[in-house]
Amino acid sequence: MSQAEDLSHYHSRLTDLFDATDECVVELTPEQIEFYQREGYLSGIELLSAEQVSALREELANFVQGSHAGQEFWYEYHSNESSNPDTVLFHALGAWRIGRAFHDLLWSRQFVRVAEQLLGGPVRFWHDQLFCKPAQHGGVVAWHQDYSYWTRTAPMAHLTCWIGLDASDRENGCVQYIPRSHQWPLLPITGLAGDMNSIRDVLNDEQWEQFQTPVNVEMPVGYATFHHPLMVHGSRENRTTRPRRATVINVVRDGVCSQSNEPLLAGVPAFTPGTPLGGQFFPRLSQ
Repeated sequence: MSQAEDLSHYHSRLTDLFDATDECVVELTPEQIEFYQREGYLSGIELLSAEQVSALREELANFVQGSHAGQEFWYEYHSNESSNPDTVLFHALGAWRIGRAFHDLLWSRQFVRVAEQLLGGPVRFWHDQLFCKPAQHGGVVAWHQDYSYWTRTAPMAHLTCWIGLDASDRENGCVQYIPRSHQWPLLPITGLAGDMNSIRDVLNDEQWEQFQTPVNVEMPVGYATFHHPLMVHGSRENRTTRPRRATVINVVRDGVCSQSNEPLLAGVPAFTPGTPLGGQFFPRLSQ
């Protein structure tokens, strides 16, 4: 196996794959920003071209192999995080350190500009994720709030961007939201890849009633949905003959700080509590 370079040393694009001009960036409308603030999410944002999707899929196909160059750079790597051995949920953090396409995706001007508008200021990278459900036996992502896993950073000025590397619909396990649940308090962690109903034990009856009518975020390949860190979301199994692959970029508004004496991610040097995120592993994406 050849040695791989840790791409976290580079805080700008390494290829011309995402070299769009500023003139190509589409601004959000006031109505879109108001919808995000009211409902907790904003979907249907076109981010990737066919060429970009192809490059990301090619790198992803290498990542899911049992052995590949750069595997020591993953923060987490789960070939199957599903609690059900009959289903598969590939979940990994750290692709930006290994693949040039995944690295350069962080500096997509369209992505960064949407994030700036929704967070209300310059943005800094937090971490990325891959969520892949193979055809016919793809596992669930249980209902959860992202910030419940991120309380080691504060203030809560975070944003999640979920990008489909396949078309997603309710049959192959698209993202589902509980609208306006970002207005709820922080809930206890009840598991990321287990029973979709495991969250029931920490909800009151009024909150649980809202789970009967979730929003299914169905999107073409290359489109993205953004959501608030308290937004309750999940996705069901993939029983179709099509895969459902996605990459996720998590960002923070510049100035968010560590709240832990422990490393924020596996293998990353710890920050003193109160220190703003920065340095090699948390680059500023806004120019």
